[in-house]
Amino acid sequence: VVMKEINDTSVLLSWSRGYDNHSPIGRYIIQAWTPLSNEWKSVRTAPQHIEGNLESAWVIDLIPWMDYEFRIIANNILGTGDPSLPSQTIRTREAAPTVAPSNISGGGGDQHEVTMLWAAMPREYQNGEGFGYIVTFRKEGTKEWRHAKILGPESARYVYQNDTIAPYSRFEVKVKAFNNKGQGPYSQVSIIHSAEEEPRVAPSGVTASSLSSSEIEVSWKPVGQVTMNGILLGYEIRYWRGKDKEESADRLRTAGLETSARVSHLKASTLYHVKVRAYNSAGSGPSSPSTTVVTRKAPPNRPPSKITWKAQGSWVRIKWDHVKAFDNESTVDGYKVFYKPEDESSIKVTETSKNSVQLPFSEDLSYLVVIRASGEGGDGAAAKIRISKNSGTSMMVDSSGVKVLHNALFTAILTVTAMACLEL
Repeated sequence: VVMKEINDTSVLLSWSRGYDNHSPIGRYIIQAWTPLSNEWKSVRTAPQHIEGNLESAWVIDLIPWMDYEFRIIANNILGTGDPSLPSQTIRTREAAPTVAPSNISGGGGDQHEVTMLWAAMPREYQNGEGFGYIVTFRKEGTKEWRHAKILGPESARYVYQNDTIAPYSRFEVKVKAFNNKGQGPYSQVSIIHSAEEEPRVAPSGVTASSLSSSEIEVSWKPVGQVTMNGILLGYEIRYWRGKDKEESADRLRTAGLETSARVSHLKASTLYHVKVRAYNSAGSGPSSPSTTVVTRKAPPNRPPSKITWKAQGSWVRIKWDHVKAFDNESTVDGYKVFYKPEDESSIKVTETSKNSVQLPFSEDLSYLVVIRASGEGGDGAAAKIRISKNSGTSMMVDSSGVKVLHNALFTAILTVTAMACLEL
């Protein structure tokens, strides 16, 4: 196999006919190997179908400035023969790039900068020596384009700096490749923003209200679009106890354009200072004036006690002693009762202002019930009850002791346990 002529995207091959095994050769197939694929693949030719009486053909649609080896396979009615020995390795001639760079993007960086990015073009699109990129850009709304020449095929970034660039300004950017043979086509124009700066203005109208002994809600008015200096990522709430310094403040960041948030895990009956500031990728802006809020008293620390129950057909009635709050605890406004069959995951909740509740009941099931006092300070400590069917006697256990009650219908085991949280 001999190369007669080498161009940028085509090669003229010639060969001598091999042994046909007494059956005329019907056609030839040309295959090529390149370092890119590292395997033999059939290639396009001119003519498209190489008849058996031919001894030369053009290989077309090759990659410029690429190494190739070629081999030829003969075919007749008996089948396909073995491939010829590979040709010498040749390199197609250079040509100007024909593909534009892709993934034009950017943004970020330092103050007064425009960072422009693109995907570095792989070897098969470089087409020749002296490869690089030409970055062309202008501020949106202006006429004059600026140009920057970036050398090297692996380059994928250009930063333009100018003290006159305002934060988060829009720039039109396009990129093309070049080599020693010429320049390729431009990419499509992309809009890229200059570096952001911290928001200039603090949120206004900040208020804080107590929801419970451990949670507050903070609200504010949004920062105006003109003063954002970039894409607003959210707001940062700073809060600290009245006896502490602001330097010790905890922080809670919101995401997006929300203008309220809840702050949890606070101490009961405690004064807190609260400030809010906007932030973007460049950092946080100025803080709002401080506002204060006092969390509510803690809920009662004792669970309901002296719990009794009585089954009435398909219902069970549960009673308990009222929980009395201490002076440092919030008033009990009512009770929350959580219950579910023991083998189910779905929990039902009922609220009552009384010290008793009636729940649906089936003798075929075991039930878990949790009772908590509730008020403005939140939910208090819990009493956990387990009611199950058995035979013989029924037992009720509470914090004051054990009583054995005779019941001919079923046995219920009541275990009252003070818990820090509901565990059903």
